Amino acid sequence: MSAADEELFGEEHVQAYRETDGERGFHWRNGTTILLLTTTGRKSGDPRTTPLIFREVDGNHVIVASKGGAPDDPGWFKNLQADPEAKIQVRADELAVRPRVAEGEERERLWGLMAEVWPDYDAYQTKTDRRIPVVVLEPA
Repeated sequence: MSAADEELFGEEHVQAYRETDGERGFHWRNGTTILLLTTTGRKSGDPRTTPLIFREVDGNHVIVASKGGAPDDPGWFKNLQADPEAKIQVRADELAVRPRVAEGEERERLWGLMAEVWPDYDAYQTKTDRRIPVVVLEPA
């Protein structure tokens, strides 16, 4: 990974990832790995793609709807709530997925695993009153 990959963000990250099948953008800051999540915009109906830190756990991809600890959920999460049909790209592989929000003991376990790869999640949770969702993306 180059230093330039660490600086990828937003649409530039999506573009570099897609153009290189993840050669650029899969590996990101502090050893994290990134997938591209494509949802359907709840207002526009247009596809929306977001680069997100993920971890593979028990054959599923796990992501966190942190939005940096903002008081409201990220747009991609609201899109999934409105229309759960989504797809992900992990390197060159594309996969249809069905999301579900982890609850209870599963959520606590997955939160701990995600905070191992991105410790800032713990800080984000202290910045907001909402319980940050942990989302499990299962193959559709």
